[in-house]
Amino acid sequence: MPKLLHPDVLANDWLPPVMIGRCAEVNEVVRRLDPPNPRANPPWIVGVSGPPGSGTSAVARRAAREVVERLRAASAEPPPRTWAVRVGRLRGTHGVATRLLQLFDEGFDGRGFPVAEILAGFLRRVRRDGRPTVLVLDDLDGSEPDLAPILRAIGSPDRFLPEGECGLPPFWTIVAGNPEALTHLHLRVHDRFPFGPFVRLDPFDGASLASIISDRAGRALGGPAPETLVHRIVRRAIEDEGGARRAVDLLRRELLQPLLGLSESRVTDPGSPGVSVEPRVVRAIGAASQGIAAPLGDVKRWEADLARAQGVRPLPTTTLWRRIVRLERAGYVRREIRTGGDGGTRSLVRILTPIDEWITVPNPRESPRVAGAWTGTVPTERPVAPERSWARPAGFPGPFDGGAD
Repeated sequence: MPKLLHPDVLANDWLPPVMIGRCAEVNEVVRRLDPPNPRANPPWIVGVSGPPGSGTSAVARRAAREVVERLRAASAEPPPRTWAVRVGRLRGTHGVATRLLQLFDEGFDGRGFPVAEILAGFLRRVRRDGRPTVLVLDDLDGSEPDLAPILRAIGSPDRFLPEGECGLPPFWTIVAGNPEALTHLHLRVHDRFPFGPFVRLDPFDGASLASIISDRAGRALGGPAPETLVHRIVRRAIEDEGGARRAVDLLRRELLQPLLGLSESRVTDPGSPGVSVEPRVVRAIGAASQGIAAPLGDVKRWEADLARAQGVRPLPTTTLWRRIVRLERAGYVRREIRTGGDGGTRSLVRILTPIDEWITVPNPRESPRVAGAWTGTVPTERPVAPERSWARPAGFPGPFDGGAD
């Protein structure tokens, strides 16, 4: 296998400079959004629908980038903003609203605030910021939070703004996901501002998948991709009915895992790819497993104690599980589900590679004080953390109150 020169090309959110097989769909989304001066009245919302692996995320994000480029070409001031939020990873409408406000205030904790108050804080900041904005709400699959309150707030911002203030700077929204999820969302809001018909994507055929994987692998390797590698990945992706998403995931495993399997490379080569995981997660797995295996509940308790000792919030269970999934994909651990007492089940995390050979890399989306490489010994005693209360103090101003803006 040739040397991997550009591992960043394998990231989930990496966008190719040319959308193979999807240029027409990107152009259609941009045409409907009609920047920089839309002829239709706001809100300007477009839906992009298609089965998993058909490229809805890439089309939505590439269209958002095209809108931003048109805005910059039309006027240099103020510079536009573009955001992409994967709603499938968030917990409920409250989680989406909190994430939106965190786009302006990274340290905001939404616990204790109602959804309407959080949305009011977000819209007030958008208005105060004064920049044209393109928002992508991505990964709708039917199990995601209800986005109808979010779209209603964006479509009718005056209900959330203070008296005497009205309207937002130019604001475009792209919603992407599978057809059933988008149809359900459209039925919730169509009486006030329809955003259909959707830009629909068909599944990729084998030739298109081969072109996508050949292009991505060639960019990662810095040269032509081996044909046998491309054919093997495309065949697996078609068998799994996973489309481009599954194909890129298989490519990532093919190219990254051989490198991660070389301990000397991991230790001595600072350019080796790593896994984005908080160091305390690694310490928690090591302390709970003693290098062999640990129940997920024990890992969670250790992570919570270590987080409180650092003065940060413990990771939610779903977030911790995603971190373990990252480690599994890198070949460090294996998740096991076993039967427990009274007919229940218990989840185990089994160590496959010695923990002192793991590497973690900083994630720009994570707080600098919790991201980065972990080195050191595994604690043998659970740290004693001071009691902390995360409840909202009485009289503390919220995002809708004047003091939090």
